[in-house]
Amino acid sequence: MTSPVLPRLIEPEALPAQLDPDQYRLVDLCSTEQYARGHIPGALHVPPGSITAPAPTPGFLPSIEALQQLLGALGHHPELHYIVYDDEGGGWAGRFIWLLDSIGHPHFSYINGGLRAWQAAGLPLETTPNAVEPTLPPLSIDDRWTITLEELRSGLDMPGRVIWDARSPGEYTGTKILAAKGGHIPGAINYEWTAGMDPERGLRLREDLAERLQSLGITPDQDVITHCQTHHRSGFTYLVARLLGYPRIRAYAGSWSEWGNHPDTPVES
Repeated sequence: MTSPVLPRLIEPEALPAQLDPDQYRLVDLCSTEQYARGHIPGALHVPPGSITAPAPTPGFLPSIEALQQLLGALGHHPELHYIVYDDEGGGWAGRFIWLLDSIGHPHFSYINGGLRAWQAAGLPLETTPNAVEPTLPPLSIDDRWTITLEELRSGLDMPGRVIWDARSPGEYTGTKILAAKGGHIPGAINYEWTAGMDPERGLRLREDLAERLQSLGITPDQDVITHCQTHHRSGFTYLVARLLGYPRIRAYAGSWSEWGNHPDTPVES
C-alpha cells in the first residue's frame, strides 16, 4: 500500500468527499457532547481526555498500553493517513499530531480551522457515530519530539534555542498562578495560542502567522521548544510549527504543571 498524498494543511472545502477507509482515518477531537450533536461525516471520535496522562502531569503521553488501545480502536496501521480536527482551533488536534510524531507515524493532515471553519463554510454534519475494525498495533516511542525537564533546565542558555510559551499573558507574568510558582521559564517568549487563530475565518491559522512569529524571534532556524500548563494549548503551537515546516520543534510535555511545581526550577516574572 502506498502512502496517500494529502497536504498537511487541508481547507474544509478541499476534504475529499470519499475517503478510502483502508488508507485514511478522519479523527474528531471535539468534546463527546459536540460529537453527538454533529461531526464531519465519517469521523471517528477520540475524547480529548484519552490522549493525556493521569495527574499530576497530564501533559505527558498516555502509557504504551493506553496508546495501543486508543489507536487500535482507530484501526491503526503504519500507512494509515490521519486527518484530524477539533472545535477549538487546533489545540487537541495538534496534541494528537504530537502523539503521532511520538510513535514515529508521519502520515497526517489538519483541517484548517476544524469544525468551526467547516460549519462556517456551510458544510454538512452527521450525528451517527462511526467505528472501524480494531487492530492491535505494535508501538514504540520516538523521543525526538519531546524535551524533558532536565534537558530543558540544563540548556536554558544554549545558543539557537527558543522557548515558546503558549499560555496567557497573566500566566506568563505571574499575575495568574496555576502552580506552586508563577511566572515563566527564563528567556521564554510569550505568544498565546489563540493569537495564532483568525476568529473572522473560522479559527483558521492567521495568514500572517509566519511573519508574526518571525518578528517575535520564534524562527525556523532555531531549536523551538513549546509548552503551556498541560501541553494542551501548546498542542496548537506545536502544530503551527509543524505546518510551517520548522525542522526542530519539540514539546515540553511536562509544561508548567511540572516546571512550576518543581522546587529547583528557575522562574522569571
